[in-house]
Amino acid sequence: MSEITMAKALNTALRDALRDDPRTILFGEDIGALGGVFRITDGLAAEFGDERCFDTPLAESAILGTAVGMAMYGYRPVVEMQFDAFAYPAFEQLVSHVAKLRNRTRGAIGLPLTIRIPYGGGIGGVEHHSDSSEIYYMATPGLTVVTPATAADAYSLLRRSIASPDPVVFLEPKRLYWRKEALGLPVDTGPLGSAVIRRHGTHATLIAYGPAVTTALEAAEAAAEHGWDLEVIDLRTLMPLDDATVCASVRRTGRAVVVHEAHGFAGPGAEIAARITERCFYHLEAPVRRVTGFDVPYPPPLLERHYLPGVDRILDAVASLEWEAVPA
Repeated sequence: MSEITMAKALNTALRDALRDDPRTILFGEDIGALGGVFRITDGLAAEFGDERCFDTPLAESAILGTAVGMAMYGYRPVVEMQFDAFAYPAFEQLVSHVAKLRNRTRGAIGLPLTIRIPYGGGIGGVEHHSDSSEIYYMATPGLTVVTPATAADAYSLLRRSIASPDPVVFLEPKRLYWRKEALGLPVDTGPLGSAVIRRHGTHATLIAYGPAVTTALEAAEAAAEHGWDLEVIDLRTLMPLDDATVCASVRRTGRAVVVHEAHGFAGPGAEIAARITERCFYHLEAPVRRVTGFDVPYPPPLLERHYLPGVDRILDAVASLEWEAVPA
């Protein structure tokens, strides 16, 4: 076992998928000889040839449209959208065709394609390079939406996404690309659609995903100084959402805070808070809180530390959970 970055885990997952299944094809802007702007596909074109790992023009709609056709003919395309908001020109393809084809053909035709999207902030980028656009995909029936927070999940969930018979939007948190963890590959961390508890606690549940998981864990450690024992859930898959794991935790703790980088209004936290309220109302000791990005376009680099949810904002939300009502 050695220390591996999330970027290396993703690269290894793609290499193993190419090796194991000749139907797997990678393409996108600069992913060939360059290996991608974040080097996630580094060395794959040299190893597998430019028929299985190749560059495309700067035309995201064409990239995804090509993937639709290839998937219909039996390939398993894995496409890269270079930055989060670069994917917007392809959104029409995604909503009108990728998400609907199985339903439209009464189950006869699925689209086994994976759309990799580096997303989120914390790297000094600006808007269009640091967006958290997951709610658009979560709100589109027919898509599975996945985001890892660890190198192990990056490898395992990407392999499972590529193996899925239906389309998967695979969101890669950019600021976690270079975090290291001791890991031996290959690894299997469980199926799509399953959340995990990263830290057990009794006083409240922090619900996070992708880049916010690290911040939530830091907040949970800091909360211990206040006497709060916080549980941290990593959702891992946003659609379908693992209601069972979330609700079981909230029913134990009686309190919940949802943490994510995306904007708050009509964001992922709004849906999660509503589902918790519907399913756990009689177990709640306080309203569900949200700690999110603000309802503005992603700010310039010097301001992003104010925009992104931090430990202090999470602790402020935890402090507002009516602690005087904690049962003995």
